[in-house]
Amino acid sequence: MTFPVTTLGTSGIEVGVQGLGCMGMSEFYGTSDLIESRATLDHALELGITMFDTADIYGSGHNEEFLREFVRANRDRLVLATKFGIVRKADDPAFRGFDNSPGYIRAAVDASLRRLGVDVIDLYYMHRRDPRTPIEATVEVMAELVAQGKVRALGLSEVTGDELRAAHAVHPIAAVQSEWSLFSRDVERTAVPAAAELGVAFVPYSPLGRGFLTGKLTTTEPGDFRAAMPRFSGDNAARNAELLTPLRAIAAARDVTPAQVALAWLHAQADAHRLPVIPIPGTRSRIRLAENAAAATLTLSADELATLEPIADQVAGPRYADMSFTSAGRE
Repeated sequence: MTFPVTTLGTSGIEVGVQGLGCMGMSEFYGTSDLIESRATLDHALELGITMFDTADIYGSGHNEEFLREFVRANRDRLVLATKFGIVRKADDPAFRGFDNSPGYIRAAVDASLRRLGVDVIDLYYMHRRDPRTPIEATVEVMAELVAQGKVRALGLSEVTGDELRAAHAVHPIAAVQSEWSLFSRDVERTAVPAAAELGVAFVPYSPLGRGFLTGKLTTTEPGDFRAAMPRFSGDNAARNAELLTPLRAIAAARDVTPAQVALAWLHAQADAHRLPVIPIPGTRSRIRLAENAAAATLTLSADELATLEPIADQVAGPRYADMSFTSAGRE
């Protein structure tokens, strides 16, 4: 297929308009088949997907280590994105803390470079903001990494519009990564307008509502963290399942899948908001990968977009049980 491309802000880094989220290959969504996961990585390049997204906390470093062989074999063909800023504890798997301190950032980038087996990271994100550290101070340290040649471009995750503006004034931000989908549109309040204003690309994570928008998620297996998330629990799950009716109807009329319609809606937001939009659906399957990639060239009509418009306002339950993990509490 001919895959459309776009640019990460003013960095000059060109990527396909859809990337691949690699988190689930190591953790969070139940058991993973590493052989099929590696085959999925290879197939992504064949399809024209060039941006691969990981983070130092995915599998507590395992995901970066898993990607090393693939990245080194294809270094000139791909754009590598990873993140720092979320802290875990080996003796408490549920713990999540934040650290944006200078010493932590400098140690984190060196550890990621070592695990990935590369000399430079193409796009380095602040994964979450530590409220104890001014965002300007965080970006100053990140800018040092660019000057040192360890990082090519900077990104932020889960920030407000004002935080993005403050960060961008210190050093150009190439991309913002936050949850954005038919089920989660709070970023449209301030983050998306600020990104459009500044010429920053937007990278939606969980573009399929953590699998809910595929219409196939009915149960979760042991080890799947979605089981504890409000939108996937009890009455909320049943109410949210009813919201998929218009999605299913459009998919049936088009002879495509609900997942493809959900992704096509996100791709349409690039024109609606006048900024690059690069969803990173995660998958460990070549079949699902090809299905997702096909959505990049699926264009929804104005009537279809209007039919999907009300869904987000009807979703039951917050994105996380503790929304301090997101930018929503700082809006």
